[in-house]
Amino acid sequence: MGEKIRIGIVGYGNLGRGVALAVPQNPDMELVGIFTRRAPADIDAPEKSTPILPVDALTDRRDDVDVLILCGGSKDDLPEQGPALAAHFNTVDSFDTHARIPEYFAAVDAPARAGGRTALISTGWDPGMFSLNRLYGEALLPDGETYTFWGKGLSQGHSDAVRRVPGVAAGVQYTVPSQEAIDAVRSGRRPELSTREKHRRECYVVLEEGADAAEVEKAIVTMPHYFADYDTEVHFISAVELRRDHGAMPHGGFVIRSGNTGGGHAQVVEYRLQLESNPEFTASVLVAFARAVHRLNAQGQVGAKTVFDVPPGLLSARSPEQLRAELL
Repeated sequence: MGEKIRIGIVGYGNLGRGVALAVPQNPDMELVGIFTRRAPADIDAPEKSTPILPVDALTDRRDDVDVLILCGGSKDDLPEQGPALAAHFNTVDSFDTHARIPEYFAAVDAPARAGGRTALISTGWDPGMFSLNRLYGEALLPDGETYTFWGKGLSQGHSDAVRRVPGVAAGVQYTVPSQEAIDAVRSGRRPELSTREKHRRECYVVLEEGADAAEVEKAIVTMPHYFADYDTEVHFISAVELRRDHGAMPHGGFVIRSGNTGGGHAQVVEYRLQLESNPEFTASVLVAFARAVHRLNAQGQVGAKTVFDVPPGLLSARSPEQLRAELL
């Protein structure tokens, strides 16, 4: 094996910690730095020898990092960090605001091209692996419909929305797909399903002292964009129960393509994820695509990229010869 791919992490929340755990699982990679806005002394990396550095130190590390994995949030961090860092580093990120992906791609593409860098945006499991499987399904079965189901899993965005309701001390929200809807899709019938028919939402809420449970429940179930279009259940629990029973971050879901081939035969293609840790799996996807980004840049392919632009073989640590002999 040649020289290892040198990986840097920007941001050290749940996703950054997942990347720090994933890199050592890949024998062709090494973690050369965690770059954070927090005090470096407050960071506890899995491997004590990993350098912990302030984000400002990145300007002096351009020659020490092959790929930066950006682990900030899509709302505020990545729109600023993505374009700025892609001018100087090869990058991978998990920007997941679907409606703004074209805009974000353009913002990252120009500086990456100018700097001769390769920047892969919006990877993880959705967008990312689910995106690929939506593409495969449509390409293989052009006469068909694609269905995406999420869950059962803890939604971080919806949980945050619950916690912002007046009277809520703490809480989490789970997205739960309808088994009836999934079964209908798997049957090949291509049902038309409303938002409410595909998913329901379960909230587990700790009330502030003196809060009115009925008012809190009403505020949650009528919240536009988050809960109003769904059947939503609100369960009031204690802080002890919340810590004991709802501290993990499971997630997952399905992408199903239901269609007909030329002879009129029904065909169903399904991709499923069942994740015990959403951030750790997302991190593992980012790390695999970091390998691909390093290889694409070595080939002279610069600018912004998405998962649709990456040949699958570039994700693997195996050589093309090994892939043909062992996986084909």
